[in-house]
Amino acid sequence: MSHKIRVYRHALSGHCHRVELFLALNNIPHELVDVDLVNGEHKKEPFLTLNPHGRVPVIVDGDAVISDSNAILVYLARKYAPHWLATDLIEEAEVNKYLTLAASEINHGPAAARLRLVFGADLQEARTLQLATWAFEQLDKHLAENTWVAANKPTVADVALYTYSAHAPEGNISLEPYANLRAYLKRIEALPGFVPMQATKVGLAA
Repeated sequence: MSHKIRVYRHALSGHCHRVELFLALNNIPHELVDVDLVNGEHKKEPFLTLNPHGRVPVIVDGDAVISDSNAILVYLARKYAPHWLATDLIEEAEVNKYLTLAASEINHGPAAARLRLVFGADLQEARTLQLATWAFEQLDKHLAENTWVAANKPTVADVALYTYSAHAPEGNISLEPYANLRAYLKRIEALPGFVPMQATKVGLAA
């Protein structure tokens, strides 16, 4: 690979971190380009040319411009690290199921709770807690008998689930009831090349 992938991101975005984490775990050359969300840089040109939806992350890989964190993970794995993908149809279905969990209940539960406290988003605390509790209970039960969520190895689904689960305490959602989930997060953190996301001093993490 003769070039670096540009990653347009915000340092406190878990969606961005999952992309950065995957790149780091696979030692894929990249450079981080910070986007000033506070001052609305993501809603203006030239960023809107990269992503008309006005959201981070976005990667630029040669002539390819890819947005949406889960889409980026699949793209990167297909192109640079296919061992992070499923090896059969059943595993592929499981990977897709947990990518959906990351984009739905995890995004609207622990991620939204953190968004409310860290960024002051106008979101319902009870609803985010309800969704987070459901998602973490399901994951904790699944991980009682599985090392990784979708296969007998880490996949893009594990990367997608990691950040907002690990940083749930920043949204005042405790991980204490979920021993299997906490052990799973430690396994991800032990992978060679792991890089953490910047923590914030709010919620239970303070």
